[in-house]
Parts: sequence; structure tokens; C-alpha cells
Amino acid sequence: MMNLDDVILAREKMKGIVHSTPLDYSKTFSTLSKNEVFLKLENLQKTGSFKVRGSYNKLISLSPEELQKGVVAASAGNHAQGVAYSSQMLGIPCTIVMPKGAPLSKVLATRQYGAEVILEGAVFDEALAYASELKDKLGATFIHAFDDEAVIAGQGTVGLEILDQLPDVEAIICPVGGGGLIAGVAMAVKEKKPDIKVYGVQTLACPSMKQSLKENQPVAVESAPTMADGIAVQKPGLKTFEIIRKYVDDIFCVDEMEIARTMLLVLERNKLLVEGSGASPLAALLYDKVNLSGKKVAVVLSGGNVDVNFISRIIERGLVESGRFAHFTINIKDKPGELQRVLNSVTELNANIQFVNLHRIGKHIYPGNALLEISVETKDHAHIEQLYKNLRSQGFQLKTEE
Repeated sequence: MMNLDDVILAREKMKGIVHSTPLDYSKTFSTLSKNEVFLKLENLQKTGSFKVRGSYNKLISLSPEELQKGVVAASAGNHAQGVAYSSQMLGIPCTIVMPKGAPLSKVLATRQYGAEVILEGAVFDEALAYASELKDKLGATFIHAFDDEAVIAGQGTVGLEILDQLPDVEAIICPVGGGGLIAGVAMAVKEKKPDIKVYGVQTLACPSMKQSLKENQPVAVESAPTMADGIAVQKPGLKTFEIIRKYVDDIFCVDEMEIARTMLLVLERNKLLVEGSGASPLAALLYDKVNLSGKKVAVVLSGGNVDVNFISRIIERGLVESGRFAHFTINIKDKPGELQRVLNSVTELNANIQFVNLHRIGKHIYPGNALLEISVETKDHAHIEQLYKNLRSQGFQLKTEE
């Protein structure tokens, strides 16, 4: 079984290959959570996530014969880029199987690192099954995304860096999918300083590790659509499960709303682009899932690979969830001054009108009436409720989007 020495050796081997990422103090999140919060910026890592650590450590452990035959991996995106980058550094053949719904940016980036990309399966676990068959056909070595001791040891170097950067850290919060990152970090940290608390965070859309710990064995769960695709692993690994059961203090879950709001908040306040998986640990802290107060906390922002087309949706979703954007329709009389009356009611409450559209023809629009569609920028949920109340008090019938 792997141990602390394996993580220390992995760190030595990957010097000059991966970044020692910053541990950045955040005044904003410290104030909001009533802790001293330090962000471990693995979103600034090469390939955009921590995955390159485990991938490279695994590849350099292979024999010359194995390297010559190449490698195969399955990934929703970040592990794919880590394996592809490491393979490119070592000059070996690389084939990556990704789910058909993998973000386009991650697919393109993986190909740009020189890997052959095959899209197969609707979710990660289906891609994993196909990759397992493919490696036998190619005679290549399969590089597991998380359930491999060399991979786990590589990910554990994140924990060693945190201890060097913040020796008196009291708690570390990591995202959890298959469990490779938190298993490596928890083992490395706890072996050196057992009193440090290590917490994991999953999405409610796919709480496989939390459920596995509850049932005391790795189990598969149904996965719902989630913006935290990097941790949407339906069944955790056996190796990672055993390490997590031994070293991790607890695992918590966050929902899509909390992830979206946190992604937007990190982008606004810290000018950092973080993917859903990477934002989940901070979301757990901000929304009091992890019950900490007055502690020095390191939060691992595990990745920043967000599809460009998805960024605007995240921003829009975050604005809606935080009460800073509202969209509604109103049936009004189609006569002079009626539209102006609505607009005045909105602007007098300092809501910023962003979109207006007037429909005079439609299935539910009667002659002499019109349907007004309007989008406004607001301050918070209370501001929206005040706006709706003001419009209704003037006799307008609203249909709102919750």
C-alpha cells in the first residue's frame, strides 16, 4: 500500500513539470465564512487542473516497454488533459475516451496535447468501460483517473504544498469524485499532522462517495445532470474508498444553486475562473455545510476548465440565483401610455431594464391587449419582491420565472 514516502517521491519527480500553485488568502471569503480562508489555486495548474500531478506520476512509473506501447485513459475532461500532456512530455502514444457530453473546450484541449480522442458513452462510467476494452485491443496501459496508487500519490502532492505554504492550517476542504485527490491529500496531510481536519465535498447530483461511506463499501449511484461534471463519478474506487474511510473526517454535499453562486462570486471577487467541481468545496464552506468558525482553512479550487459557451450560462444562472436578474411577462392594455407606466414602475425602484419585447399576436393574447416581456437587473431577492409588489399594486398581472 502507498504511503507518505510515495507522495514525497512523487513531488521530487515532478519538479519542473507541474506548478507549485499559489495558496492565496481571500479576505472576501474569510469574512463571509468567519474563517481565515486560503484558496489553493489548482485552476492555475498546467492543463487547468490538479489532474496532471497524478497522471505524470503514473506515467513515469511505467517501464520503457509499457511506455512504448502507449496509454489509454477515460475522463470527463481534466484527467484527459493531464494524461495527454504527460504523454506529450514523454513522447508516447495516447488515446483518451471521453463521454459524448464532455465540454468542447476539454475535448479540443486534449487533442491539442496530441492525444487521439474517442467520444463514447453518455457518462464517465460508460466511457470508462469502453476504455477498459480498448486498452486490451491496443495492448496499451490503462491510466485510471483515480483508483491507482501512483495517481493518488501524485495528487497527494497538493497536500504537501499546502503544509509548506500554511504550516498552521487547521482544515482542508477538497472536491470528491472518484476520490483520488482527497485520498492523496488526506493521507499525506494526516500522516504528517493528524490533527488537521480534511473534509470532502460532492454534488447532490452524484453523491457516490458519501453514499459508499454510509454503506461501508463502494456503491454506484444514479447521476443527475450537474455543472460539476468533473466530480460526477457514479462509483468511487476501492483504493480511494479505503484511504478516505481511514483519513477523511467527513463528506458534505452542495446543490447546483450553491455551486453556480459560488462560481460567480469567485469570478467577481477574486477574478478567478473556476469550474463547478472546483467551486464545490468553497460552496460547502460558504453555505455552512462544513461547520467551521475561526479556523485557518485551505480550500482546493481543483480546476478552471470551463467551456467558453458555458461561462455566460453560469453567469446568468448565478445572477438569477442570487436575485440580481429577473425576467417576467405582463398582460397590458394595448393603448398609449400603458407601456410607459410599466417602465416607470420599474425604474422608480432603480431596477435596470435590460430587455423589453412587446407581443400583440399570440394564443393567449386577446384583441386590444399585448404581452410585455421584460428582463431587469436587480440588487437581490428582496429588491425583486419589492418590484413585483409595486407592479401588482398598480393592477398589473405578472407571470414570473422562478
